Amino acid sequence: MTQFIETINDQTLRQLPKVAGAYVLVIELANDLVLQNKRFAGTILPKGTYLYCGSANGPGGIAARVKRHCKQDKKPHWHVDELTSNGAGRIVSVLVVPGGNECELRARLQRYAPDVPVTGFGSSDCTDCSAHLMSVPVNQSRKFGKIIAGAA
Repeated sequence: MTQFIETINDQTLRQLPKVAGAYVLVIELANDLVLQNKRFAGTILPKGTYLYCGSANGPGGIAARVKRHCKQDKKPHWHVDELTSNGAGRIVSVLVVPGGNECELRARLQRYAPDVPVTGFGSSDCTDCSAHLMSVPVNQSRKFGKIIAGAA
């Protein structure tokens, strides 16, 4: 069952399903971020709201993956870790879709967040998507939670 968690905290993180599927992180950057990852080094993400579509098919499923993304102190592994580590940005909401597909979620959300700020970001193993990171238009950032929930 698709679930939109509007506010991330310890209590809401415990509600995440421990099954395989897809998710959309709503990430807020309070300041511009200069990416350090060797593939995107020097690229600047302007402050604002971003959507990251991901999948979780390993042990612990969606719950384990999203909880890891929410940790500030972690060893970088995925592209999105650069946005969610060391105070760079914070995850404010998450949409979870048990059994879902990250590329299908991205396609549904593209009409609401058409801007791809960094080609290839989060989609290095995907041949269909230009990126799994999208920027939310400034005039829609406050109402975007409802849009995301309705898009799934």
